[in-house]
This record gives sequence, structure tokens and C-alpha cells, in this order.
Amino acid sequence: MQDYCEWITVQDGPRLPLEGSFDLTYRCNNACRHCWVSIPANSPERDNELTVDQITGIVDEARTMGCRKWAISGGEPMLRPDFPEIFDYITGKSASYSLNTNGTLINPQIARLMKRKGTKMVALYGGTAEVHDHITRIPGSFETTLQGFAYLKEAGAGFIVQLIPMKDNYGQFNKMIRMAESLSPLWRIGASWLYLSACGDSKRNREISRQRLDPRDVIELNKPDLSSENSVEKKDGLGCQHVKDDGRLFASCIASTRDFHVDPYGQMSFCSFVKDAALRYDLKTGRFQEGWDVFIPSLAERVKGGREYQENCGSCTFKEDCLWCPVYGYLEHGRFSAKVEYLCSVARESRKFKKTWERDHRRCYQIAGITIRVESELPITDATFGPKFKPFETNSPGQDAITLTHLFSLPDLSRQDLGVELYRKAPWAIYRKGNSWIYAGISPDPEDRDIDSVAVFNQDHSLGTIYHGGRQKALYMEGNLHSLTLFPTDQILLARVLADRGGCYLHSAGVILENKGLLFVGHSEAGKSTMATMLKGKAEILCDDRIIVRERPEGFRIYGTWSHGDVAEVSANSAPLKAMLFLEQAEQNRLIPIENKRERFKKLLPYLIKPLETRDWWERMLVLTQRIASSVPCYSLEFERSGGVIELLRGL
Repeated sequence: MQDYCEWITVQDGPRLPLEGSFDLTYRCNNACRHCWVSIPANSPERDNELTVDQITGIVDEARTMGCRKWAISGGEPMLRPDFPEIFDYITGKSASYSLNTNGTLINPQIARLMKRKGTKMVALYGGTAEVHDHITRIPGSFETTLQGFAYLKEAGAGFIVQLIPMKDNYGQFNKMIRMAESLSPLWRIGASWLYLSACGDSKRNREISRQRLDPRDVIELNKPDLSSENSVEKKDGLGCQHVKDDGRLFASCIASTRDFHVDPYGQMSFCSFVKDAALRYDLKTGRFQEGWDVFIPSLAERVKGGREYQENCGSCTFKEDCLWCPVYGYLEHGRFSAKVEYLCSVARESRKFKKTWERDHRRCYQIAGITIRVESELPITDATFGPKFKPFETNSPGQDAITLTHLFSLPDLSRQDLGVELYRKAPWAIYRKGNSWIYAGISPDPEDRDIDSVAVFNQDHSLGTIYHGGRQKALYMEGNLHSLTLFPTDQILLARVLADRGGCYLHSAGVILENKGLLFVGHSEAGKSTMATMLKGKAEILCDDRIIVRERPEGFRIYGTWSHGDVAEVSANSAPLKAMLFLEQAEQNRLIPIENKRERFKKLLPYLIKPLETRDWWERMLVLTQRIASSVPCYSLEFERSGGVIELLRGL
């Protein structure tokens, strides 16, 4: 189990804020890793701890360098009698903070201070007093922890219950989850494996090893995040970058981090797990700026893996699946380059999980040059999605990919700020919060405030998590789904994704006739399906009702979609767009060129599919449709149903 710090890795840059973490008390190194007893009054460690004035001085120096976020932990930070004063000073001018505590020392005064907006995590070690107190080894700790929760609730200070899994409480872990849910709408699972004690005490380390969960349980509790596995930067469980191939064990981590850590004695480094005195800078005798600008960067060259690292972790085929970090090697064996056998076992289980997940929980579909990778917590079978998707299925993600993850329980939105509302028209309300888009499924009845689904996308909609409630789980299990998003139509997502890629949906049928892409434009009953039926066997039918048009370097192309009408025949292929034909049923076949570009634009615009109309989407679409109308030949096509129009089309 790990003492939690809020690690947020951001790109390096002088204007980005630093993020600091403080250990306020000496780490007692019990097997549970949380301090439950204070340091004796006469101990040397107590005399060496930072004073309030020293802490506030460090905070002030860090602020001048841009630090706006803090993580406060221990040990147990509230063991310090002056904790309220320190907490007040650190959080009073911070943009945000996180606090890790076992909750036993929370009193009404501290609870009122913790009303300040920030992340408060309170640890729970068991679902009963017997198990909880057995792990903490302090009789009555369960009751005092519950009293701490009560004080926080009474003060109106929101908190997260952090469940700490280990062998001696895993048998009642479901009970712990139910208790967490009864205490707070927010709960999380702490790290599901245990690193060894920094003190190196063999007895304590044997107890920690004994408490480690089976590697299969570790993976079950902390399933690997597969949505980012194709990202440029590979990261381990703490958010640290993997070791560079040149053997400098901390070079990548130091180069990218904006985080620093200060222990109870004023020793500063880039990571809370670094205990080697040679890798820590003394803020009691030095200045914060020198520690950050000079000392920490110098550590990139200090530790190298050498032969031991290269022959083990550096060349291991499970490297990308492993939680290994040099500091864990140091805690386990006293050497940064040493491998941790327990983590090797966890990595093997992680690889097995990924293979099973890829087989049973993932499918990839390619449309208009974009791969949609669908992942679901429920299994995906050949019958999950309708047969119309089969032509679009692919085995590889491709260069331009978006990932959708389906979860079948709704998050608690009662206390969530969804951001600025940009659109509201049943069945959707759209919000923008920071770099995220939030889609909430709403009822047509304004009196009905229930939300039946929530989708959260990143800025360019390349990553999305979709939460489903109500009947969606049962519908999913029935199969034959008509959309990959489980929305009424995938156009809700794809129309927005395409807008960023020079593309749009048009009410049209599309075919490839003698290597030429022809677009038959028209609303319902205009004859799109009729035209597709007449061309069967003579041209490749892309779709009879919805076609995607994208601007590519060589010009505009049309792409087949699965959004068909009466003709179920669809294709994932594409072709250069050679002509757009606006359909008019008549008693004879005739092509009438439309020469005026303004007239083309006016005719084309009504056929643009507009699932969710927001201002930024419209701005892109107006520019795109003008470019299409200006560069693609357009005709009015009068046709009758005998099939004679085909020769007319061949002569275009």
C-alpha cells in the first residue's frame, strides 16, 4: 500500500506551475504504512523536523517559483500539534491541494479547515473494527476513524474514502466498498501492491511481503488503462516516465516532472519514494531555487543502471506492462537497478489481462480513414453490434484513432460541476469544462431532471468514456446494436470528429462507378435508395442514405458509412469525388450542370447533417461546404426508374 501523493505530470515549460508535496511527519514504517503513534518526545527525529517558520518559508519560496498545488501526507500529518496552522498556511493561497490522512485525529476545528476546496483522502483498512484494528494494530482505531468521517460530514467538508487492500482485509473487501459508499459519494482504491519499508527492517519487510495480494487480484483491482497504450509517452502506475534506454534511471522522470517533494526534515527531491540522502537537497541550509533549478536536474546523471539493469529490467519483454521503478528496486534490495520479483509476477498478469481484454472487450472499426476503437467493461461478441458494421471491422487501430470506453453505471452528478452549457435540445445537453466535452442524455420533458447517460470526451473527441444507466445494460446484452456509441446515431460523435478533419456527413447515396466517386444528394423519398438499387452489380454501393465527404491533399473523397436506408448493402471503401448530383425524379433522364458556385452552395447546405449544432461546428461546416461547392462539379439529375440513367452517368 502506498502513501498517496497527487502526481500530475505536465509538459515541461517555464510558465507551468510547480506542484509540491510535503511529508509533515516521520514515517513510522509499520506494515500498514500509516503512522498511528507519535514520535517520542525525546527522539532525534522529532528535534530534526521542520518548524512552522521553516515550512512557511519553503512554501513562500516555492510560490515565488510558481508552485500553486500541494499534496500533504506523512505518516499521519495530523500528528503534529501545529498541523492546523501549517495546513491553513499551505492551502490558504493554493489553487488546489490534496491531503492524505487516516482520519483518527480529525476534530471539529480541523474538519472546518478541511472545508476548503481540495482533495481529502481518508484511509479505511477494514469493513469491521476487528479487521481494521488488526491491520492498524491500534485498538479503537476503527471507531476513531468513523468519528473523523462524522466530523467531516458535520462540517460539510467533502472527502474521498480510500480503501487500502491487503491480504488480511481482502476477504471483506466488498464490505469495505459498501461501507465507503455509505460514507461518501466518492471513494477510491489505493495502490493494490505494497512496497517495502525504507528503514530496511527485515521483520517489518517480511510482514509487508506477507500482506501483498496475489498478482491476479492486483490486476483485478487496478486494471491496466488500455486507452493510452498507443500514446507517445509510456508511463507506469505512478505517472512516471519509463527509464531511457541509455541506462540513466531517473533522467526521463526528472526531465518531464514539474513535481517536487519535501520530507519532514527539509530534504527535497523529485519523488517522495527517493530516500537516498545523496539524492536529496537540504532546504535548511540551501535555497529552494537552487534545489529546483540546479540540484534536481543534476540527479539525471547521478544514477545509472549498469549491467544489472540491462540484463534484467532494461531488456525485459514485460517492460511496458511493469510497475517497476528504480526506487522500488532500492526499497526491495538496496539497489536502484535491482528487479522486484513480485512486480515481475504482476507484469505477467497484466499482459494476460491485456490479451484477454483485446479478445473479449475490444473491437476496431474504420470509417472515413478514422479508426474507432470500442472498449466495453461488458464482453463484446460477434452479435453485440449489428451486421452492418462488419465491412468496417479492422484488426489494427491505424494512425488516426479515437477510443470509446463503455461503462454501465452512471457517476454521481449531484455534486459535479459540468461546466458551461453550450447546447440543450433533447435528447442532449452539451457542456464544456476546461478541455473536456460533457454530453448528458436528457428527457424531452423539462420537468424530468434525470440523466440516463453521460459521455465525457477530451478536447478533440479522440478519447471518450460513456456511462450508461437504466435499460442500456440489458439492451447491450441483447445485441444487434445500431451504433458503436450506443447513442441514437454515431453521427452525434462522428460529425464533430469530422469537423476537425475537414469532413462532414451529407444526406446522400454514394457509389464508385468505374473508379469515380458519385454522390447522389437528396432528402427522404428523393430517390437515393432507388438510384443505389439500379446501380447494384454495376457500381460499388458505399451507402444509400449517408455519405461522408472529406477534404484530402489530393482533393475531396467520399466514404461509405453504416448509416444506410432501404438498401442494406454498405462498403467501407472510398473514391475521389468526381460529381455531386442533386436528384429530381422525372419522366426522362437528363443532366443539367450547375455552374454558379453560390447556387451550388445554397443547394448543398440543406443536405448537411446537423446532429448537434454548436457555433464552432457551424463555423467549420460553412467553410467546408463552400470549398466543396467551389471545387466539385455539380448537376441536377433528372431520372426515371428504367435504369437508362446509368449510361448517362458513365458519360460524365
